[in-house]
Amino acid sequence: MCNTASSPLSTSHHLLNPIKPMDDDDEDDEDKTSHQHLHRLPTLSEVVAEEVRAIGRIWVPTAVTGLVLYSRGMMSMLFLGGLGELALAGGSLAIGFANITGYSVLSGLAMGMEPICGQAFGAGRPDLLALTLHRAVLLLLLASLPIALLWLFLMHRILLLSGQDPAIAGAARAFIACSVPDLVLLSFLHPLRIYLRAQSVTAPVAACSAASVLLHGPLNYLLVHRLRMGIAGVALASVLTNLNLFLSLLAFLLLLPNPNRRSCWLRPGPDCLRGWSNLLRLAVPTCVSVCLEWWWYELMIVLCGLLANPTATVASMGILIQTTSLVYVFPSSLGLGASTRVGNELGAGRPARARRAALVALALAGATGLAAMAFAASVRHAWGRMFTSDADILRLTAAALPIAGLCELGNCPQTAGCGVLRGSARPSAGAHINLGSFYLVGMPVAVGLAFVARMGFTGLWLGLLAAQASCAALMFYAVASTDWLLEVQKAKQLTQPPPPAAAYSSSSSSSSSSSPSPSPSPSPSPSPSPSNGSSNNNNSNDTNNDAINGHTNESSSTIKIKNGTTDEDEGDYKLAKLDEVVVCIHNGCHEEEDEKRTPFENDHPLIYL
Repeated sequence: MCNTASSPLSTSHHLLNPIKPMDDDDEDDEDKTSHQHLHRLPTLSEVVAEEVRAIGRIWVPTAVTGLVLYSRGMMSMLFLGGLGELALAGGSLAIGFANITGYSVLSGLAMGMEPICGQAFGAGRPDLLALTLHRAVLLLLLASLPIALLWLFLMHRILLLSGQDPAIAGAARAFIACSVPDLVLLSFLHPLRIYLRAQSVTAPVAACSAASVLLHGPLNYLLVHRLRMGIAGVALASVLTNLNLFLSLLAFLLLLPNPNRRSCWLRPGPDCLRGWSNLLRLAVPTCVSVCLEWWWYELMIVLCGLLANPTATVASMGILIQTTSLVYVFPSSLGLGASTRVGNELGAGRPARARRAALVALALAGATGLAAMAFAASVRHAWGRMFTSDADILRLTAAALPIAGLCELGNCPQTAGCGVLRGSARPSAGAHINLGSFYLVGMPVAVGLAFVARMGFTGLWLGLLAAQASCAALMFYAVASTDWLLEVQKAKQLTQPPPPAAAYSSSSSSSSSSSPSPSPSPSPSPSPSPSNGSSNNNNSNDTNNDAINGHTNESSSTIKIKNGTTDEDEGDYKLAKLDEVVVCIHNGCHEEEDEKRTPFENDHPLIYL
């Protein structure tokens, strides 16, 4: 049904849908309008809408997950508050210490696997996807050992040396000692969530998170009030909630209804104990970038204690940080979606689509920042009343909320830009930007305005505004100056399969006929290799060499695509009629003019599209 005359590449559904076979009788049912529609190029609005939907499928469920986990933290604080001021102060101090020394480190290290998994999924490398999961789990478990020792044996002494009240330090030690098992659970949870998100599997994660948090309240009530475990019960309830989440995600992974995604899972083997260079090269700078941003807010609380009326300023800063943490769920989830989309497209070898995903993500982040700024400005007088009735705290909160809204106007785009850099395996750039923006720009401005210019609490938030503005500008520049063709080449290197000799051995063992003398590189012989792809059209050596490399150039012919091979006129399989169309079969993927799809988007056993 394709036009036999020279025309643009057809977008007919018969070419794009591997399940529905070609039927000549269908020609009688298509009028002129539908024929023209099949051959027209998509409009800009359609292209953008498609990308918005693709990002939204990751963004929205991830944001729901973030909101659910945020509600879990608020629930824990409520139970701590019910135990009295000492438990609330000790638990809050322990959570802050755990964030700085443990949770931020594990979260940052886990994000190092994000570009590898995203690009591996786009490149059709399920083996690399699973292998990266295993390596990341081992890396986080190793990192948890010194963190656990710090929590158990050094934390109490550090708190006392820093001048903390002994009673509060003792309560914090009791809380954090019961939180040590959480390190082990997070060593599995962080990589598992990234592993699923790289495959755009986010809705089940949101559902499992919601189910686990529904049990968080009853667990707290049981441990705190029924078993009278006090502050330790709140910590153990959080551990058990994470355990429920891990078990539910593991059950989902092992019982996947989709055979293609289930095939991504591989049992841990000796390969996960070697080849860590790429993971460490990405994990360390990502960890530095995450920690630099997390630690900034903790330093803000410390600086508040040096201002006049520290009780009111510290309390107001706590309220505002809780508020920004709530708002941050949305740009953070968008950044994760941008990272996944950019990584998938780079791994699939589609630089134009990767660039489009980055630009759409930045546009969505700008809109999110405007919404956050409007929200902060509109609730500046009412928001603080949800937490306290103290007049000084309410005054400080109302004065700083509009500035916090302006900060989100820069924070949302810079978070999305950081996701783009992670998806393109450039975490070092993000770490340098965060270091320069927060500590070389924001910190001097905050200290200067708060203490030298005597602007106090407002000066600290103006320093944060300067940091976010410079960070957003640098992120925009980093994304705008990206060489996407170069990033595709880097993605190919990052996701390259095992050495040719090993790959040949693996393929020849499963082939019915193998060459008697394996060669580590494709042979220049005109006969195509059966393990890489074959074609019955042998008119020239160039055509045969293309077939050897998994590429087939056909003009006005009917071919069948099956597991990276092409055959003519075979039985019950789908036949695709191609007119002046170049089809590329490479690593199990079918590409038509930069329209290659990732290998797990379709369950049909015939063609990996």
